[in-house]
Amino acid sequence: LPDRATIANMAPEYGATCGFFPVDERTLDYLRLSGRDESHIQSVETYCKLQGLWYDAAIKEKSYTSVLELDLSEVKPSLAGPKRPQDRVDLDAMKEHFNASLVHEVGHQGHGLISSQLSDSAIVEQNNEIYDLNHGDVVIAAITSCTNTSNPGVMIAAGLLAREARKRGLNVKPWVKTSLAPGSRVVTEYYDVNGLTEDLDALGFHNVGYGCTTCIGNSGPLDASIEAAIDEANLIVGSVISGNRNFEGRVHQKVKASYLASPPLVVAYALAGTLDIDFEKDSLGISADGQRVMLSDVWPSEEDVAKAMANIRPEMFTERYGTVMQEDRWDAIPAESTPIYPWDEASTYIRLPSFFQNISMEVPPIEPISDASVLLFLGDSVTTDHISPAGAFPEDGPAGRWLTERNVAKSDFNSFGSRRGNHEVM
Repeated sequence: LPDRATIANMAPEYGATCGFFPVDERTLDYLRLSGRDESHIQSVETYCKLQGLWYDAAIKEKSYTSVLELDLSEVKPSLAGPKRPQDRVDLDAMKEHFNASLVHEVGHQGHGLISSQLSDSAIVEQNNEIYDLNHGDVVIAAITSCTNTSNPGVMIAAGLLAREARKRGLNVKPWVKTSLAPGSRVVTEYYDVNGLTEDLDALGFHNVGYGCTTCIGNSGPLDASIEAAIDEANLIVGSVISGNRNFEGRVHQKVKASYLASPPLVVAYALAGTLDIDFEKDSLGISADGQRVMLSDVWPSEEDVAKAMANIRPEMFTERYGTVMQEDRWDAIPAESTPIYPWDEASTYIRLPSFFQNISMEVPPIEPISDASVLLFLGDSVTTDHISPAGAFPEDGPAGRWLTERNVAKSDFNSFGSRRGNHEVM
């Protein structure tokens, strides 16, 4: 069922209004696993059967406008990128794809470099290390998003891959910023019970919280030396995240090649440190005893994943979420009880929109619109980020200047997403 939820949740990204899987016994099994009351589960079963939402192989298939059949045995491991979630790339073609994208004309599939720029690099001095930063180097690797970080199969696979890599003495490359933001607190529970938290921590995948992070542009700043190197050599650096969306500039303003991948592949690319890799031919790194380590050497088996998933218990869900609405820190925030919201003129987060002022209670009659001007004439792939950006913004941009004029320090800018209640910033 978590796999179904992952697919259904990506409906907007693959161009559908809704992704739906009918309810069946496997659905009920998940409800039991996640600690739902048996009477509630019985109600779900009864309701879905009465409404025709229940799936039974013995029942005649529903009538659909069109049918597309997909042979799951032909599905290949893949990523999506570099700038849109619908642009799928087979994993075994990633190296060729990325190198071609560097010189492809600027657009959804290209970055517009010329051949003489392909060897450009910059020297970085960071934490007593000196190294070259090149095109294709992965500077952000994040296990993040609401979509698949609640999926035990892929999350456990990421932890097991980290464990095997650690056993062989592999480390994440120094220029890679890593993070882990599970979609559920229960993930931490089953990581802990399987001893995987320690393995992920050892590779730098520390838990940064539960919620929207890198996928919505909350990746935080890169090291200043990394950002300077990117600017110095005009580098096309990469990010690999297990998120939903990768529109250009969304993950980070300095990162132009962003790819969506499964959590275990995020760990693999963090170890490799580059998009310029063919995992079937190129090694992730060199083991402590001097041997080349391939992705296949550390990739977990289905049996190992299933064994770890067997340690997930309903109590993990009930104990974590039984008191989810009881939070002393939230309750301690002072709140004033008023008939309407008390707008604060000094607030830089929530402001009364000017277009809500002086609205008459009398609705004027509808009149013809004539001689109107076109305000926006747009092409394809207009994204949510074009309409309402979510990530960080620069100090010298309109939003940054507006906040600076009101004595807000750059370190307190936060993000567009956090300031959506302020029309001046947006």
